[in-house]
Amino acid sequence: MYEETHKKIFQEGSTTYFNSTLLFPEHCRRDISLLYSFVRVADDYVDSIPQRGDEFHSFCDRYRRALTGEVSGDIVIDGFVDLMQRKAFDPSWVDAFLHSMEMDLSRSVYKDVTELDEYLYGSSEVIGLMMAKVMNLPEESYQSARMLGKAMQYINFIRDIDEDISLGRCYFPRDEMDEFGLKDMTEETALSNPEAFEAFVRKQLERYSDWQSQAEMGFHYIPFRFLVPIKTASNMYSWTAQEIARDPFSVYRQKIKPSKLRILRHGAMVMLFVFTFGPSSLSMLKDGELVNR
Repeated sequence: MYEETHKKIFQEGSTTYFNSTLLFPEHCRRDISLLYSFVRVADDYVDSIPQRGDEFHSFCDRYRRALTGEVSGDIVIDGFVDLMQRKAFDPSWVDAFLHSMEMDLSRSVYKDVTELDEYLYGSSEVIGLMMAKVMNLPEESYQSARMLGKAMQYINFIRDIDEDISLGRCYFPRDEMDEFGLKDMTEETALSNPEAFEAFVRKQLERYSDWQSQAEMGFHYIPFRFLVPIKTASNMYSWTAQEIARDPFSVYRQKIKPSKLRILRHGAMVMLFVFTFGPSSLSMLKDGELVNR
């Protein structure tokens, strides 16, 4: 029941990443579920309508008491604190994550990339750092781990434009929206100036692609048994970006994400390439498909 609860929370909260983690060894899947269930529960408090701010702050208080050795009685918190101590997470990473979640309670606009970077560090980069700890990666990998978390979060921002509007939020730099003449990210505004909207979305996709490329420069630090699921997840987010690039207005019609079959099929292809040709062969796999050479 303990493990099933964490698994269920993770699965319901992040379909693409959950299905990719099925390719991890079992012991690692358990630790990743402990991490992502904690992240998901905190995020759900601030993303609900109406927001559950009091419950979020209570969650934070119980977490901080659990750090002192008190058993919270909350299996999500207690499981995460156990993981945190076993894997030696830096407590400042968790503080940064909770700070970014708290920002979602009151903030809906970011004037420029610098302001957005503060949010991105806590909401995604530290998750990459925690994943690096789960996989026991060397410190040399940490910058790439941060960039992978950041890139994945940013493609989620693009994919979830319509959903975030319903929450009263916009995660894109205000100065860049002004540059393209977009007063907001509603479908009405996009339809009134379709060329500007499409150009704006493609600029954001370029930012994602740049961060993703920086992340993949560190993949050589990842052991084979972990590289397969990480590369699979990375490519599936790239697939999502590719689908949006083909039709930026698709973000208003559906939540674009790869199917479980696509993820597992691609995972098998990644495994075959790594096993047969070595990690360097992964450059032949891009955006979820085999690149013709």
